[in-house]
Amino acid sequence: MSLSEFQLARPRTLPDVLAFLSDQADNVRILAGGTDLLPSMRQRLFAPEHVLDLRRISELRGIRQTGKGIEIGALTTLREIEHSPMLAKNYPVLTEAAKTVASPLIRNMSTIGGNICLDTRCLWYNQSLAWRKSCGFCIKKDGDLCHVASGGTKCWAVFSGDTPPALLCLHAEIEIASASGTRRIPLRDFYTGEGDNYRKLRPDELLTKIILPHASSGYRGAYRKLRVRGSIDYPLAGVAVVIKRSNHHINDIQIALTAVNPAPLLVEGLSPLLLTNGKIDDQSAEHAAELAARTAKPLTTSGLTPEYRREMIRVFTKRALLAAIES
Repeated sequence: MSLSEFQLARPRTLPDVLAFLSDQADNVRILAGGTDLLPSMRQRLFAPEHVLDLRRISELRGIRQTGKGIEIGALTTLREIEHSPMLAKNYPVLTEAAKTVASPLIRNMSTIGGNICLDTRCLWYNQSLAWRKSCGFCIKKDGDLCHVASGGTKCWAVFSGDTPPALLCLHAEIEIASASGTRRIPLRDFYTGEGDNYRKLRPDELLTKIILPHASSGYRGAYRKLRVRGSIDYPLAGVAVVIKRSNHHINDIQIALTAVNPAPLLVEGLSPLLLTNGKIDDQSAEHAAELAARTAKPLTTSGLTPEYRREMIRVFTKRALLAAIES
């Protein structure tokens, strides 16, 4: 299906971008890599009057070391993150998650900011206009029904980005800019948990950078992802795990999930369970996996059953945790 008509804006500086958003905020879509936006526009999920192309804004690119950690520009491609020696050395779970996204061709185009802001997905939403119309539409787009949770008023479309769970484990923060100024928030506060209104970003605001704190440097980790095909597909369940240790003693552990809730989530309650004596064995890894499985709330938003996806969260959590210990 062809794209609907729109006006394309290509500003050259960040102040020009923010001024444009301030003036035209009502019906603008941001084009970074375009790997998710353009297919959605072809499905008539979006029909913006304006598309704002950011690809000329060089100040939004790059991976930079600062006194407080590492800053990643929102336009930095996933390929750059995948192949960054600095990130691989200090934040390896992020490079591992990035390399699982789709295919090399898509990673050459897609950006870290786009992956963080990825639209939520659902079997009933990501379809053609004719298909959605035949089903009476849904809460997320044009209707008032939820085909996933019949009778409910909440949209359960799932968040399916691969890098956010890794970033959550690393205590990442993000910087958001507008014409009136900038604000910095923890990434965990960016998501609402609602499938149809999934992020806390005003129409006149732009995600500009990601900040990885120095305190998270050196966390060892692993990322495991369930998908039907080994490339291209979005995750149908994903788990990121990181641990920090010294002298074989575990000082911290974080586990985060994706693709099984309307937002990427950290698993709560791990410290008292896993940090007894500063060690993790097979039994405690199994307990962590059970906690993760209870945190996951998969519904019929994909072609795989909720029961199978929840079970794979349990399996992948244990595998990722044991892999992180051995790394």
